[in-house]
Amino acid sequence: MLRKTAIALVCLAFAVVGFYNLASAADWPDALIKEVEALKAAGKDKKDMPASISGVKNITGAEIKKMMDEKKKFVLMDNRLKADYDKEHIAGAVLLTVDELLKDPKLADKYKKDDMLVNYCNGVKCWRSPAAVLLLKHLGFKNIYWYRDGIPDWIKKDYPTVEGKK
Repeated sequence: MLRKTAIALVCLAFAVVGFYNLASAADWPDALIKEVEALKAAGKDKKDMPASISGVKNITGAEIKKMMDEKKKFVLMDNRLKADYDKEHIAGAVLLTVDELLKDPKLADKYKKDDMLVNYCNGVKCWRSPAAVLLLKHLGFKNIYWYRDGIPDWIKKDYPTVEGKK
């Protein structure tokens, strides 16, 4: 009986610590969360996302393709759902979902603050990449790009995509 109680207390302690870490990791400013929620609502209503975002540079598919062809160093971030990424994504893209970034900002810690980060999602009506760039900007990243037209534009241009995991 005493052993079961001790095990239960240890489990409870781990649960409390885990909950605290999760809660503190997702401690974003209220104003930022409101911006993200507004983008999400606009996406749900199938409205176009803003043409630009302050402090973030827009980039075209042709510019990304040229950087790839010239082997320029940058991180291409697919901000869509994992199922979308697994189905098809731009060759060389890494998955960084906005949902996971909201839960755990430390996911961005593997990138340097001055890395060139190019974000995309499902086009002009998709809220995920504009939300991701806002979060990355808040985290102090300085060289953020947004491919507003996203993967639909990339596919339309017949640029390379890959299926499955990177």
